[in-house]
Amino acid sequence: MKYCHFPLEHAKDEPDEDLQGCLAPDVPIELSMNYYSGSLRVSLELKKYELSRSTGSKSRYERLQVTPENKVSGDMRNRCMINKRSREGIGYSVFNLNEVRHIVATAIPRTGNTLQEQARDALSTIEAVIREKSTQGAIVQQTVFMSGREALDECRRVIRDFYGAHMPATTYVAQPLCDGKLLSIEALGICQSTGDVEIERHSESLVITRCKGVAWAYCGHITPNTSATSVYARSFSAFDRMQGVLGRHGFRYDQVFRTWLYLGDIVGPEKDTQRYKELNRARADFYKDMRFIADKVPSNINHIVYPASTGIGTSCTHVSEVCTTQGCLQGCCSKSTDKRFKQCPACSDIVMSCIAISSQDKDLVLVPLENPGQTAAFDYGADYSPRSPKFSRAMAVTTKGYAMTFISGTASITDSESRFLDDIEGQTHQTLDNMEALVTQENFQRHGMPGHGGTLKDFAQVRVYIKRQEDYAKARAIVESRLGELPTVYALADVCRPELLVEMEGIVVTEYRPD
Repeated sequence: MKYCHFPLEHAKDEPDEDLQGCLAPDVPIELSMNYYSGSLRVSLELKKYELSRSTGSKSRYERLQVTPENKVSGDMRNRCMINKRSREGIGYSVFNLNEVRHIVATAIPRTGNTLQEQARDALSTIEAVIREKSTQGAIVQQTVFMSGREALDECRRVIRDFYGAHMPATTYVAQPLCDGKLLSIEALGICQSTGDVEIERHSESLVITRCKGVAWAYCGHITPNTSATSVYARSFSAFDRMQGVLGRHGFRYDQVFRTWLYLGDIVGPEKDTQRYKELNRARADFYKDMRFIADKVPSNINHIVYPASTGIGTSCTHVSEVCTTQGCLQGCCSKSTDKRFKQCPACSDIVMSCIAISSQDKDLVLVPLENPGQTAAFDYGADYSPRSPKFSRAMAVTTKGYAMTFISGTASITDSESRFLDDIEGQTHQTLDNMEALVTQENFQRHGMPGHGGTLKDFAQVRVYIKRQEDYAKARAIVESRLGELPTVYALADVCRPELLVEMEGIVVTEYRPD
């Protein structure tokens, strides 16, 4: 049985055309939803129907029963509920949090042969979400995954034409898609539910939203501003530039709680060390003496706090010994430890993005989460890296009865050791176990937040980075069996340790349950 979760407007006598388009022919679908509206809690009973596209007929379709229940308090009206609508990773999740509607969408092209055709098809998914959810101009952040930097200019033109004046903070990542598509888009939208949301679009690199004393800054596609060529210098420059973009619009870098660091040839050599280790060294030096989100962390957190983060490899599709990409220094590719990830310097640079938060809401608390089964990354020994990776395993934004948890890049590591070497199935299961361990009620209670937490079924969106194309089918089967159907990107990327085959990250939304 497949599961789809649909918004309230689909609770009617017959499925509309848009609903039909989401479904596979002759596949039983079970629908379920809880929805808080006004002072009534509305439950839609579980029903089934079948749809035959071949005949256009509908059979055994049963009306969804809408049953008013007892009146609930104002706090209950503000509680969140995820509505997931997805098929084969394409779709969206919608949840109302503290009177603000959040939308996370994954758009993967289904038709088209050229980059332009596929980009337009993927953007049509975003357009459908905007139209259905009445959220014109609400997309504030997006990540575009593409086959390589050589596609950047064309991809950017298509996306600029689509959004016009409503351009989100956009990051372009050179990571080929596992399914062979030329690009995929992951988008985040925020719009008014019952509160007033202001969206400030300063550039393609910065969008700010404000509502009820809480401001979010979405920063995208930050690259170095230096002629230096070392990973350390270019990484430090990118951090400094990101700080400048935020600072010019009233945010401090220590208000950052989530970062993404994309580095080409991530496990390749850098003089007598490794490129990822040099990135860690630059991050550690830049973060020196910073006290992240100090005014929003629970008093029981007595260790140094760092943002949640993903540090992941990028790659290009060049396979020849000579690369002609514009900007390629000396016209030749560098060779990483994995020859599939030959990179020209133009494609192996560092690209960063982040989210920062500024809040006058006393109920808003940020909780850095660590996995009890893992050594904290910032406590790794020098044998892993001279300067340990400065990030938290996850960061939960909690307020008024919900937690929105941003899970960092997570791999098959327990304690500080890589597990299930050369075993994609074992690594995939262990990675999912590690992600689930972060968001359990027991782990939230361990971090001083009893009543919060959930399971893998509470994911709103996930990214899966796979090192080897041949492992894609096995990894995807495990992810779908354990996470269910939800918006998902599967991209080819080198992970920060040569022996690791898969890495994942995601967003989890859970309700506060005091019992």
